[in-house]
Amino acid sequence: MQLLKTSLNIDFLGKRKIAWIISAILIVVSVASLATRGLNLGIDFTGGTLVEVGYPDAVELDPIRSALEAESFNDAIVQHFGTAKDVLIRLPSSENANAAELSDQVLAALSSTGDPSMRRVEFVGPQVGEELRDDGGLAVLYALFGILIYVALRFEYRFSFGAVAALIHDVVLTVGFFSITQAAFDLTVLAAVLAVIGYSLNDTIVVFDRIRENFRKMRKATSLEVINDSINQTISRTLVTSMTTLLVLLALFFIGGEVIHSFALALIVGVIVGTYSSIYIASSMLVVLNVTSEDMIPEEKDTSELDEMP
Repeated sequence: MQLLKTSLNIDFLGKRKIAWIISAILIVVSVASLATRGLNLGIDFTGGTLVEVGYPDAVELDPIRSALEAESFNDAIVQHFGTAKDVLIRLPSSENANAAELSDQVLAALSSTGDPSMRRVEFVGPQVGEELRDDGGLAVLYALFGILIYVALRFEYRFSFGAVAALIHDVVLTVGFFSITQAAFDLTVLAAVLAVIGYSLNDTIVVFDRIRENFRKMRKATSLEVINDSINQTISRTLVTSMTTLLVLLALFFIGGEVIHSFALALIVGVIVGTYSSIYIASSMLVVLNVTSEDMIPEEKDTSELDEMP
């Protein structure tokens, strides 16, 4: 049977070793950064106080930081929240912290910067933050384990190893990016990491489905030819999906406001890494695991005993 014709004939897997080297370097750098620098955890995980104040007119952040430092709030993180009139202040946790008293102190410290008004105050205790961190990590592990079972049952058990390897690759690089850049890592970023797992898996399943289909149609072709041809057949769909998703995420990143800034950033990194991994990690793992056409052909039932029955 002749090979199925595709509009593209790019030798993706011919460059798989180069891709593996790049991925290995990025993973080592990410793990090293996580081990040495860690993550810049937000108050969702570390505990602390979040104070939002509003001004009648636009304000600069430097005078606000100086006013807080003058009142011994040296570790305060100050940023605009949506508009130049709204300011979000994040304060680290304190053993004797009281959200109401602390917010009053902040408001008094800012009296010299204009006429601030209190919008909201949120307090997260350190114990709550620790529980959120542990539960978030378990959520990622449970998601990976469930995907391992799902892919093994839907395709062939070696496909599941490729899918999970790609997802672990995506999670490590996405989290590693936040460690290297020291961007704030909060619950919205953790939610984005889980969303990246789902997005990357969807991409991988599309490619896997075409690979399984072509293994059954292209029985005389080598595994490398089948997998490479399958990637070429699905690459246009993969790129269109990724580009349209990135357009939305870039819009959210630049004009969506501070509330979803970290969430959009994590998804942008995850979509780029997930598109790459569905080709060079998940699919190329099938070559390493020696998946062949024979593995995709359903076993024929033994009907000899039925034929002998009267």
